[in-house]
Amino acid sequence: MRGTKPLFEGVDLTLNPREKIGLIGSNGAGKSSLFAMLRNEIHSDQGSLDFPAQWQVAYVAQETPALERSAIDYAIDGDTRLRKLETKLAELEEQEATDENGNLIAEVYIALADADAYTVQSRAEQLLLGLGFTMAQMTQSVASFSGGWRMRLNLAQALMCPSDLLLLDEPTNHLDLDAIIWLEEWLKRYAGTLVIISHDRDFLDGVVNVIVHIDERKLKRYGGNYSSFERQRLAQLVLAQGLIEKQNRQRAHLISFIDRFKAKASKAKQAQSRVKALARMDELAPLRAAAEFSFEFKEPLNAPNPLLVLEDVSAGYHLDEYDLSKTKIIVDNINFSLQIGQRIGLLGVNGAGKSTLIKTIAGELNPVNGVAHIGKGLTIGYFAQHQVEMLRHDESPLWHLIKIAPNVREQELRNFLGSFNFPGQMVTSPIKPFSGGEKARLALALIVWQRPNLLLLDEPTNHLDLETREALTDALAQFEGTVVLVSHDRHLLRATTDQFIIVADGELKPFDGDLDDYKDWLLQNKLATAEAAKKHVATSVAAQVSQPTIENKPVKISSLNPTQKKALEAKVKRLDEEIEKFNRELTAFASKLEGGDMYEEKRKEELKALLALQATTQKNLELAESEWLSLNEQLEG
Repeated sequence: MRGTKPLFEGVDLTLNPREKIGLIGSNGAGKSSLFAMLRNEIHSDQGSLDFPAQWQVAYVAQETPALERSAIDYAIDGDTRLRKLETKLAELEEQEATDENGNLIAEVYIALADADAYTVQSRAEQLLLGLGFTMAQMTQSVASFSGGWRMRLNLAQALMCPSDLLLLDEPTNHLDLDAIIWLEEWLKRYAGTLVIISHDRDFLDGVVNVIVHIDERKLKRYGGNYSSFERQRLAQLVLAQGLIEKQNRQRAHLISFIDRFKAKASKAKQAQSRVKALARMDELAPLRAAAEFSFEFKEPLNAPNPLLVLEDVSAGYHLDEYDLSKTKIIVDNINFSLQIGQRIGLLGVNGAGKSTLIKTIAGELNPVNGVAHIGKGLTIGYFAQHQVEMLRHDESPLWHLIKIAPNVREQELRNFLGSFNFPGQMVTSPIKPFSGGEKARLALALIVWQRPNLLLLDEPTNHLDLETREALTDALAQFEGTVVLVSHDRHLLRATTDQFIIVADGELKPFDGDLDDYKDWLLQNKLATAEAAKKHVATSVAAQVSQPTIENKPVKISSLNPTQKKALEAKVKRLDEEIEKFNRELTAFASKLEGGDMYEEKRKEELKALLALQATTQKNLELAESEWLSLNEQLEG
């Protein structure tokens, strides 16, 4: 219960180790409350929730203190076990040297080797690069970052934690498409159990293999990803409707028999049995689909063609309003025109200048250089990335609409807002307590009212649930005007745009390909960045082995002392055992795959599972061998 509201009643559910679970349900259904139970922050009023006591649970903190600590140190803090070992080592090394003290230091060094302390700096850098940080940003203080970037740092902390259970609540909300694609690949490799709340269907499809749906205060488990869940759910709805119709026919037949024969003595006994049968008949509750929300953009006003032309434009900022010569150019040499009916998806990595370009097209920013020619009759509907924050939170939905339509009858405005799910008193209530999704829906309603012929949408799905995202997707697909869209929602991009333009290296250019091609381009770009980062940090992994970090105090190892050598030798010995085990497993897999009956149709699923295990084991072997070589180089050096 939350207050007087029951969230779950009589729920039984089992999740298995290493499953990747997508938790879905309407807003207010209890997703975040279930997470709070898993974090042991709230407790059930009845029943029990259990997972192994030794499990390490990782989750994303919702608050980030304004620390002076560097971003990379803050990320590494997520590995609490490692930090405790580093603190213990620092304390021991400050104490007077004794045999007992030396043995304790040796034990801590061995534990640090087990915790991969000697590669933690590199791992944290790769993680932060993946989430969109530059090498320079990693040394900045946490306090210097905005709220969205601090949430990325909290996500980095959760991913750094060596966890058995990872809880992620809307992890893509503060990420761009490049960071989402990186996170998707990272989560596919995650070895623990994952439970994730997300309204991004493509992200769920790419990561999860189980869906848990919160519906009617129950938790229902479905095998497969989100698309599979949709198909199974639809089949259930159709089946349930058929059963209800059959029951209604049976009920009508019983009532008809009772009404015809209840007064006849010869039929009284049969009539009475029919009355009992009717009383025993359970009322089948209809399986309800989520209440559908939909809207449409009004037919656009007449539009000029072209709508606008940017000629030799530089997009960016004036650094000094009194000295216009001081500028920061983000995208240069833009020669671009927008025609009637174009549907453009704007691509580019974080910080490339997508939002700057959208603001320049919208007229929010004046061109630093060049000329913008605006067509006569152009009406822009602009949804900024932080549109929700720009609403007046102490005012009502009706107040916002009256502000842009002062001469329209109030009842007409109320009816319009009602079509966007703002009924009754909600229309005149301050929007401050509204959910993020409700505020985003209001921002969309204000744009729809103005009948734009050009839509400029910069991350419009932030805060929107799956139902409202589907409604926006349908409305945009039917919109007859021109669309320029920046979004991390790949389903929305695929369904509503037919050409892509990329902002990269300070330039705007066509992207010849689809979103799968863009994913490949991003991963190659990340790989190149990661390689550059490796060179920047150290010449080899061995260099990192020699410089474990204890808080901000490096332990310098110019030549290995006996204790440190012992720790590395112990790690090498364990790797020897792992390599031998992986080789045995690969030999066993190869033997099984040689059997001809393995390829029969009835063993298709078994074959797929075996091939997947073989691939995973091969990858683990390669990683172990690579680490073994690096550590041996360090020992020999």
